[in-house]
Amino acid sequence: MNSSKKSEEFYEKLRTQLYETTSWPSEYLYKFIVLTNGTGIKDVQDLFNGMGAVINTIPSKNGKYTSVSINVRLKNPEAVIAKYKEVAENVEGVISL
Repeated sequence: MNSSKKSEEFYEKLRTQLYETTSWPSEYLYKFIVLTNGTGIKDVQDLFNGMGAVINTIPSKNGKYTSVSINVRLKNPEAVIAKYKEVAENVEGVISL
């Protein structure tokens, strides 16, 4: 199975779960891991700029990676998934949790 098909299956499952478990609009918590040295942290933050997001960063124990947590109010599961895809396409080496 190719990664594109796996991704779409993941997003479809996420969409279903979000509709079943959450009343929309709602707060959503994103978690990403990026390399500390580089532009990953700024790139992620820039994609949520102007959305009223609360962003927290925590460096890993050895400092090589940084966890970026973003709490933002979104209108529906489609908006959640669109932002995941936007981050994946625009931030090199990002890991979405």
